[in-house]
Amino acid sequence: MWYDRFFKNLTTDVGIDLGTSTTLMYIKGHGIVLTEPSIVAINQKTGRVVAVGDDASEMIGRTPAHIQAIKPLENGVISNFEVGEEMIACFLRKALSSVGKAYFRPRVVVSVPSDITNVERRAVRDAVMNAGAREVHIVESPMAAAIGINIPVYDPVGNMIVDIGGGTTDIAVISLGGVVRSKNLHIAGEKYNQDIVNYIRDEFKILLGEKTAEEVKVSIGAVLKQPVPGEALIRGRDLVTGLPREVAVTDSDIREAVFNSVVLFVDAVKEVLESTPPEVVSDIMRRGVILVGGGSQVRGLAELLEKEIEIPIHLAEDPGTAVVRGTGVILDDFESHRDILIDNEDDLPPR
Repeated sequence: MWYDRFFKNLTTDVGIDLGTSTTLMYIKGHGIVLTEPSIVAINQKTGRVVAVGDDASEMIGRTPAHIQAIKPLENGVISNFEVGEEMIACFLRKALSSVGKAYFRPRVVVSVPSDITNVERRAVRDAVMNAGAREVHIVESPMAAAIGINIPVYDPVGNMIVDIGGGTTDIAVISLGGVVRSKNLHIAGEKYNQDIVNYIRDEFKILLGEKTAEEVKVSIGAVLKQPVPGEALIRGRDLVTGLPREVAVTDSDIREAVFNSVVLFVDAVKEVLESTPPEVVSDIMRRGVILVGGGSQVRGLAELLEKEIEIPIHLAEDPGTAVVRGTGVILDDFESHRDILIDNEDDLPPR
């Protein structure tokens, strides 16, 4: 009827990749409209939100005592419900306003880690509902990523997806529209940043900020020796004198800093393969392992993993947006993908 068509023109569907370090939003018919850091700046005196996303990120390490930059997500799940709700609401308003569809509450598909608990899943659902959604559907991140890079997830063929994000790495084996085996570990982009901060503190006696560590990782970070050595100047506070100091670090320093974390990551991939049924492993050996997520772009990571597990490794095209693109594909043909969604109330404990 005309009312349904009119309502459909005003409302819209939104896909959300709710990441520990970055949140991405996809709007049906418009593509990815928002990519911002998952950070909120709060005025501790008034309790009011000062800034969200890019604006809040610029404040990290530069705020007065009464303004605190908070990351409401930890290890892929909401750790601060009220702040997380504020952040999602702000991002939703910004995304919908950018396409002129802020009139009605949207239907939302949001991605979550594969090992999320029922309580954590409910927190995500409630936060998104309270932020302005009319209905919320949840999909596991590896499944969304696989759909986003056009893997035939419903075929009786095994595929292995490794989603390396900011706070978590999600390793999953997918077949027949479901997750056969999975493992979630808290070793990802932010852990590498912390490794670099700790290494520079211990070796150079300099205290770095997290943003500086991220910049060094992006500019010269590598887990294998590179053909052309990299070097970067870093500035921080000397822990001995308390004064500012500048030193040069090399790519070999970064390799040494993240070595232990990379070993744990490789061991986790092996662990998932060891518990996977033989027929599915055979498929994976033939088709290879696919890396997605922003953390998958660390130099040498794909080559190192391929050497360790002796299976071809493929880096997805535009890996950082694979998950949110997957939510977009689900929204474009919602009924066809309904079976892979975690539609949540039936398997949740009573309130």
